[in-house]
Amino acid sequence: MKKLTFFLLVSLFTFSLNAQVNVLDIDAAGGKNQINKNIYGQFAEHLGRCIYDGIWVGKNSPIPNVNGYRKDLLEALQALKIPVLRWPGGCFADTYHWKNGIGSLADRPKIKNVFWGGTVEDNSFGTNEFLNLCELLGCDPYISANVGSGTVGEMVDWIEYMTSDDDVPMANLRRKNGREKSWNVKFIGIGNESWGCGGNMTPEYYSDLMKQYSNYAAMYGGDKFKRVGCGSNGNDLNWTKVMMERAKNNMDGLSLHYYTIAGEGWNKKGSATNFGEELYFSGLKKALFMDELVTKHSAIMDQYDKDKRVDLNVDEWGIWTDVEPGTNAGHLFQQNSMRDALIASSTLDILNKHCDRVKMANIAQIVNVLQSMILTKGNQMILTPTYQVFKMYNVHQNATLLPSNLICEKYQLGDDQIPAISSSASVDKNGKIHVTLSNLNPNKEIKLEVNLSGNGFAKINSGSILTAAAVNSVNTFEKPETIVPVAFKNAKKLTNNKLEVSIPAKSVVVLELE
Repeated sequence: MKKLTFFLLVSLFTFSLNAQVNVLDIDAAGGKNQINKNIYGQFAEHLGRCIYDGIWVGKNSPIPNVNGYRKDLLEALQALKIPVLRWPGGCFADTYHWKNGIGSLADRPKIKNVFWGGTVEDNSFGTNEFLNLCELLGCDPYISANVGSGTVGEMVDWIEYMTSDDDVPMANLRRKNGREKSWNVKFIGIGNESWGCGGNMTPEYYSDLMKQYSNYAAMYGGDKFKRVGCGSNGNDLNWTKVMMERAKNNMDGLSLHYYTIAGEGWNKKGSATNFGEELYFSGLKKALFMDELVTKHSAIMDQYDKDKRVDLNVDEWGIWTDVEPGTNAGHLFQQNSMRDALIASSTLDILNKHCDRVKMANIAQIVNVLQSMILTKGNQMILTPTYQVFKMYNVHQNATLLPSNLICEKYQLGDDQIPAISSSASVDKNGKIHVTLSNLNPNKEIKLEVNLSGNGFAKINSGSILTAAAVNSVNTFEKPETIVPVAFKNAKKLTNNKLEVSIPAKSVVVLELE
């Protein structure tokens, strides 16, 4: 009897602990750092069908277009509130000679895309087309300059063409090509992946070269834009150390690239759709590694830049899978599943958390390549689950991050485990609080208690949820709305500073409190 009583007491104690294990405490009055809108940035490279057929179809295309830009895509991207768009690469940037992509379309020479499938492009989408697109989207342009095969002079000419209103040859060439006023270019990347496809350089060599390019970029561009140095490949902390030691005063931002590979490695990345729980779990765990990466690189930057003058820009990220069967391996076309939506939401939560140092991020890529927002096929277009997450999360853009502490259960598979919940909280300029919650466990609903200290809230204004029947569910051209946000009703107010949320398995939830 005594043993039974002891067991019951232990069980009740354990149950009590478990009942309180999922708690999110939010300091609703303690926010100091702004979530820079550019964390929700995009990336468009000359790769596969991203530019041609994705963004650009030409004015004479039977596909409905606005001056050559796909009309359906243009409207979808405008709704997404894209803050910044990076172009023309990527690896492509270090083979791109911008003067081949200006002037009369008939006079533009063709180019072979040596990095991505050997595709021959006609250069009909160039500087004018890109910068005019940014104006249509209301976003800031981020130009990647050619350091790998270009020259300082070529970059300087490009800067003058884009940003100068003086009576100088390159500005006059722009005027001759039909554009009187300069464009508002906000970011210049000094090369791309200079440790790899951008030149196979050492950090010491690149830092010296970057200083040269950066010096002339500032000389001709003034303070019109920020100069972004090429940063690390994933966990290469030494690259960041060398760049900060030798070149911190010659750049305004430093990049970081990290891709999620759910499978065994680059030669066996795994399918975008044909996967089970093991690859689902692996993809999420590897995506969550972003937190450790940003923490370590930020710590090194802090040693040399305590005032955080140099931004950390994660300007390539996302899941990279094997291409879809029957497609060109060099075009990197992959489907987009509910797993990818959760990778997007949990990554954005991490970047939000580090918004004191991370000021920009650019998911790869915007259409038809890697973890895309949009997929196109002829005159058809679908919005991916990742698109839906970015649209749900745009409430965090330029909002103030609210400090929070999450205690939650683990999602366990075999001997491995990850946190089952990912979250962000922010308050916008109108005083509305937005809480984003992701349940990464594909097998169970989780109840979460949310406590707001400092300020209470009067009501739950709205809620939306994104979920699917399975972790590998996708939107297809035949069924484009399989995964779309719907109203969320499973949040209830308990007191003026407390609510309870029941988060379904494999789902993303956004709440607005007022």
